Amino acid sequence: MSRLSHKIVLLAFLSTMIAACSSYGPSQKLVGKSRAEVVASMGPPTQQKSLQDGTRLVYARGPYGLHTYMIDFDRSDVLRQWKQVLHEKNFENINPGMSGQEVEAVIGPSLEKTLLGRSRGEVWSYRFENSLCIWFQVELDKQLIVRSAGYGIPPECGRDDDRVAGIGL
Repeated sequence: MSRLSHKIVLLAFLSTMIAACSSYGPSQKLVGKSRAEVVASMGPPTQQKSLQDGTRLVYARGPYGLHTYMIDFDRSDVLRQWKQVLHEKNFENINPGMSGQEVEAVIGPSLEKTLLGRSRGEVWSYRFENSLCIWFQVELDKQLIVRSAGYGIPPECGRDDDRVAGIGL
């Protein structure tokens, strides 16, 4: 069996095991359930935030996952709503001058952060569902204030040939 075949078999096995332990994302069936039931179904959250009228659990499924779920509970710890936040409409709300905390409030934490040379800051990268091989990136200065944001090509897509998303970028 080739190395690639071994990797495919291992990936399939791990995917099955992870699915058996917890759910990747929420469903409408969870609305009205307790926080304990949601955590039992989805596993531990990436972040927990206090809201004015309850609590938010954040499930960032990166660095190679394409979704981040924000799940809101009322003061009684009952799930009232959830949303998937990694999409272009939310990316349009990321602007220079925002803090890193404000970015996370809109699109969640990045699980793929790259430090810039000479302590100039860092770049947060977010994979998301799209028909092209692109990701959304946020460049922050060393105080974690957004300098710029936009789309780029992730390393797995390569830039040196016409195979990138089939469009020759």
